[in-house]
Amino acid sequence: MKYTDLSYLESISDGSKELIKEMIDIFISQINEYTEEMYTLWKNKDWDELGKLAHKAKSSVAIMGMNELANELKTLEFLAKEEKEVEKYLEIINKFKTECNQAVNELKDFSFKLP
Repeated sequence: MKYTDLSYLESISDGSKELIKEMIDIFISQINEYTEEMYTLWKNKDWDELGKLAHKAKSSVAIMGMNELANELKTLEFLAKEEKEVEKYLEIINKFKTECNQAVNELKDFSFKLP
């Protein structure tokens, strides 16, 4: 199963391999930080900040073509801001962690092959 689709990134970068590699590197560096922070905010029941972080993370995964996960993060963003369906938050955060870890491996392979 492929987790990423770089067609959007390729279109906005005008095919620049340098820019694509830079965007991939930024994504990879952000993901661990986002994941750790999401778990911390969840543990601290800081729903407002969790919603804001979900919004930021949504943009990152969308650029990498992870549209289904972006939609899940959008759901988390709105639920957390309204403190609704709290029982769903951890499930979405776990999915974010799992899929992003897979995506990072995929992107590292892709990035390694770039000139």
